[in-house]
Amino acid sequence: MSNWLRYLFLFIVMVLLQVTIGNDIHLFGVAIPFFYIYFILRLPLSLSINWTLTLAFVLGLTIDIFSNTPGMNALACVVMAALRKPVLNLYTPRGEDYAEAIPSIRSFGMSLYVRYLLTLSLCFCVVLFLVESLSLLNVGRLILRVVASTALTFLVVLGMDSLTKTGREKRL
Repeated sequence: MSNWLRYLFLFIVMVLLQVTIGNDIHLFGVAIPFFYIYFILRLPLSLSINWTLTLAFVLGLTIDIFSNTPGMNALACVVMAALRKPVLNLYTPRGEDYAEAIPSIRSFGMSLYVRYLLTLSLCFCVVLFLVESLSLLNVGRLILRVVASTALTFLVVLGMDSLTKTGREKRL
């Protein structure tokens, strides 16, 4: 029960952070930090795919409601949640057991966690900005927004993860 309360608290904090701070930050008019994807990244890998996709959809829909974006964040969150395990399988050796792990720097190690975070942040930003633009007329600006937002989101989420301290995380 305490794990559910912890994740509910994390959900609320991430939504509040994104709505109050994240949506107002536009570095150089292109980079937007997406604080709330940290919730999806932190979900236990033992959680079923149905629950993971449902929680990602609810999170994205909540952000969409507060940001007045019709389903864009929900779609990007669901795609990112669906890619969590395939991305992790891409970077871990065969036979590596991570099914009980909670993704973090401490449980994955810096190298694996950075690749995991960077890949999923990039996937999220690509989907979000492609859906937002609905065209490829200005490819240069689209690529700039994707790269800048991915970098800013990566740095913000990496910083948030380094601030958390949970002694119960299982090291791979």
